[in-house]
Amino acid sequence: MKKTVLEIDLNALEHNFNIISSKLKPTTKLMAVVKSNAYGSDSVEVAKKLEFLGVDYFAVAFANEGIELREAGIKTPILVLLPQVESIQNIIDYNLEPSLYSFYFLDNFIDYVIKRDVRECSCHFKINTGLNRVGFSELEISEAVKKIKNCQPIKLVGIYSHLAATDDLNETKFTNSQIVLFEKISSEIKSQTSCNPILHMSNTSGIFNYPHCEFDMVRAGIGLYGYNNNLNKELVPVHSLKSVISQIINCDKGESVGYNRSFFCKEDMKVGVIPIGHADGISRFFAKNAHIMIGGKKAKIIGNICMDVLMVNLNGLNCKEGDEVVVFDSKNNAEDFAKSVGTISYEILTNLSNRVERKIVGKRDIN
Repeated sequence: MKKTVLEIDLNALEHNFNIISSKLKPTTKLMAVVKSNAYGSDSVEVAKKLEFLGVDYFAVAFANEGIELREAGIKTPILVLLPQVESIQNIIDYNLEPSLYSFYFLDNFIDYVIKRDVRECSCHFKINTGLNRVGFSELEISEAVKKIKNCQPIKLVGIYSHLAATDDLNETKFTNSQIVLFEKISSEIKSQTSCNPILHMSNTSGIFNYPHCEFDMVRAGIGLYGYNNNLNKELVPVHSLKSVISQIINCDKGESVGYNRSFFCKEDMKVGVIPIGHADGISRFFAKNAHIMIGGKKAKIIGNICMDVLMVNLNGLNCKEGDEVVVFDSKNNAEDFAKSVGTISYEILTNLSNRVERKIVGKRDIN
């Protein structure tokens, strides 16, 4: 390897799928969240692997993400978490399942399916139980359900909500209050509609910390990719971002490195030039306190990170041009890398641009 690549380990993905599945009751369904290109990896490859493993559902944020999976041959049901009015036709055409989460979307959706004489469309109803991000509030439920009941094409196959703080055990009281509210509202909706939808609320950390929140299905996102806010060490990171030392520059004491002369060498220094920069998703903030790994040893990032490259201090390291560099992998993971500048693994993984080549490793096991 003589360039920057993001390795996606399908064996690690399968391991995480099995670990998460082992925490569930045999009857509980598993929804895999593959939004944002499967958390910065490769949504098609990930979805094909998970479909082979028997996942029950997929979730994406927007319709175009679901369309990509359908065009790649994915047959498993796909929930669109935040569908937009402009995407309603594609949702119907590609057999996607929209979330009904606001009166604006619901009214437009009803108008579309009635005018276009759509025979049936499977939908999920989103309840806002306290995250206050997306969904109908308790006071809006009655009116929303009435609209749905009066629209024959809508088939309510799911009712769900989103937990706000399952990774913070200091918020157990609040989390349990969300669960109780969801149970109450979902029960009322079921009685009013005479339907038997799938209930789902739990996320990755909820799966591990709140087993009583399984309901009929759980949604695993970041956990499938190996992260759970450090609450569980059984998971294995799927992503490995690797690069190479493109050049080694010898700088004298007192010389500056990079734009705006933000770094001055306090001693004679070997500076490594690594071909990955902020255009690839490595924020300039990482110049403050972050490091990469070369030959199992830390190399601190120095100077301002450029669009296409970053520079590191190679003093004390036995390395040469062409040697492999690890930005993060399963051992020195993205969560650790993120913490060096006060962010989280989600942001690191999903910020990686398409310019970084994705390389699939591990067994595909695809029919």
